[in-house]
Amino acid sequence: MRSDLLFLAAYLLQALYASPISDPALQAPLEDLESSHFHAPSQLHGRFLHITDLHPDAFYKIHSSTEEDDACHRGKGLAGTYGTETSDCDTPHALVNATFKWIAENVRDVDFVVWTGDSARHDSDEKIPRTADEVLSTNRWIAEKFQEVFRHDDSNKGLAVPIVSTFGNNDILPHNILLSGPNKWLKTYTDIWREFIPEEQRHGFERGGWYYVEVIPGKLAVFSLNTLYFFKQNAGVDGCALRSEPGFEHMEWLRIQLQFMRDRGMKAILTGHVPPARTDSKQLWDETCWQKYTLWLQQYRDVIIGGLYGHMNIDHFMLQDHKQVNLLSEDDVSTDSVVRATMEEELSIESANDYLEELREDWSGLPNPAAAIKEAKDNVPEDSKKKKKKKGKKDKKKSKKDKKKDKTLKKIGGPWGERYSITLVSPSLVPNFFPTLRVVEYNITGLDATATWASTRSGILTEKKDWLDEEEQSSNQDDDKASIEKKKKKGKKHKKKKKKPKVPDFVVPLPPSTSSPPGPAYSPQTLTLLGYTQYFANLTHINNDAAIAPEMVEFEDELDADKWRPGKHQGKNPKHKPHPKTFQYQVEYDTFTDPIYKLKDLTMRSYLKLAHRIGQYKPAKGDSIEDLEDETIDDASDDSDDDSEDETISDTSDDIDNDSDDEVEVDKKKKKKKKHKKKKHHKRREKNKVWLRFVKRAFVGTLEEEDLRTFNEDEVLIPEFREEL
Repeated sequence: MRSDLLFLAAYLLQALYASPISDPALQAPLEDLESSHFHAPSQLHGRFLHITDLHPDAFYKIHSSTEEDDACHRGKGLAGTYGTETSDCDTPHALVNATFKWIAENVRDVDFVVWTGDSARHDSDEKIPRTADEVLSTNRWIAEKFQEVFRHDDSNKGLAVPIVSTFGNNDILPHNILLSGPNKWLKTYTDIWREFIPEEQRHGFERGGWYYVEVIPGKLAVFSLNTLYFFKQNAGVDGCALRSEPGFEHMEWLRIQLQFMRDRGMKAILTGHVPPARTDSKQLWDETCWQKYTLWLQQYRDVIIGGLYGHMNIDHFMLQDHKQVNLLSEDDVSTDSVVRATMEEELSIESANDYLEELREDWSGLPNPAAAIKEAKDNVPEDSKKKKKKKGKKDKKKSKKDKKKDKTLKKIGGPWGERYSITLVSPSLVPNFFPTLRVVEYNITGLDATATWASTRSGILTEKKDWLDEEEQSSNQDDDKASIEKKKKKGKKHKKKKKKPKVPDFVVPLPPSTSSPPGPAYSPQTLTLLGYTQYFANLTHINNDAAIAPEMVEFEDELDADKWRPGKHQGKNPKHKPHPKTFQYQVEYDTFTDPIYKLKDLTMRSYLKLAHRIGQYKPAKGDSIEDLEDETIDDASDDSDDDSEDETISDTSDDIDNDSDDEVEVDKKKKKKKKHKKKKHHKRREKNKVWLRFVKRAFVGTLEEEDLRTFNEDEVLIPEFREEL
């Protein structure tokens, strides 16, 4: 009854305003998908769908103005049929409908779906303020879309594959603010997602908005994290340090469940809306939450495969450095000397520029893992025979070089890079750039291909652990005390005085057993993420709008990063009525055949190699654009992956010798951050094609080549002015 009232309220609200579109047929609900329903998969396919930040807007009007006062709701302009790329306008229902139709027809062989939130429009139009009923009804509508596409052809059997949902900062009202549960929002989402949340976990979800699904029973679980309790913008909570805070409870729940996964021999993928973005100057999460989360990643690195997030709209990845965890030292996190500002809720071009530049600067200090790992492999037993011979000067030199190689491996956490964890951030469906979605593939070698979620759904009830299980806590606390005592004794052996470990006010998880092999996030094995294919919709082509000459634009006003982005169609008017082309997604890139990234898989080691290459201001042979006049970054390298990697290794072998000095220099620069001025290499024309490709993909291909090559604080051109300039 309550849900019916919510729908009625939403429709009445919509009726109070003019029709949100000029052609109602384009906004009509997706046609009946009965013919697209499919039988529950009888075997695993080794792939899943990730989609995020849909932001449907029922008030979007075709050929309305993209100016801030109109927000694609009023006025006359070039707001396209399927959305307005490069602007801050939200998603028309036509794009949502077309997307789900395309998914139903093209993305069928998936084992599960990850949906990471923000399924309501932004509260950016003062003339049409959002209401709670509207936010909930649009979320219910999107949930029904997933159910229509992925339900069993026999509707009585429910979903054919599991949907793992989470809510974003715009899925509540006021946006960003979610108080401790239980509350009306969590209770309502429990109802909206009743098909997605396992029945035995619904009570826990009402309490905190978190749950997990065993997408491959007994083998793989996907966790839905409530990142709003970690989000710095949420003024209704206060981090993860105090036991009274929901963030503390959430981290305890996550720790208990990850230990449960380890005990059962299972692996886990972590998903959420707001990613744990953190640079030298800015961050999205409260520091106490980031610290605990990163500690959990470190201690459960044998269990966690990776993290999948949305929110930021730009396509990129981030590395969580376990060595930045200081929870066990005497220095309290709250007194950390590094003060980081709160990152913008969603990145503009200008703020994304600063953020990506900071990532690159951090990565520039990474040692070259490719060379170190190759040298480690080349250390065959025959070398031990040479040690028996009388050592000459050359042998001593080599021994010294070997020590430096070992030091390099130690810096990245050994040959598997276990000092770091990987977080993947997918771009959004809302066309701030181009609409995107991602299909990720993972290794199912050795798994029972018939043991799918659907085949065991009715017969097995998912086990779970209660985070309030006092016996379990007590046991782990005893183990933790023993672990801390060992660390204290070990610390005394070091010559340098180290900060004494403190007894924390929470249970510290035990690390993997020393005898256990690296997890699937580090070593290629069953359940390792192999790669992904990213799809995008070229709205400039699909909308098929011709424009009358644009009006004059005040550049100075639009360069403010805090202002609304009207997009590249600002000031333009349509020449004709809407007549869009056939809607379709196409491949933007895939990591399997990409000649620039050269990712063999999505393990930590592969991403460390990529991050190192992106961070090089003087790129190695094969990563440099040698002739800026004749070559574009779209030109693929003719070298094979293996040949290119060998070139990189041979050309950068000297980097290993200089890693120690380089890292010292990077540390010095970080300490002088406040006095730091733009580096000389920022003033040169960019020649690293790996970095340029990284930036281009961050904005889903909406930046021109010339814009990319001048991508820094002062010179980047805003996409909306490309045609005018």
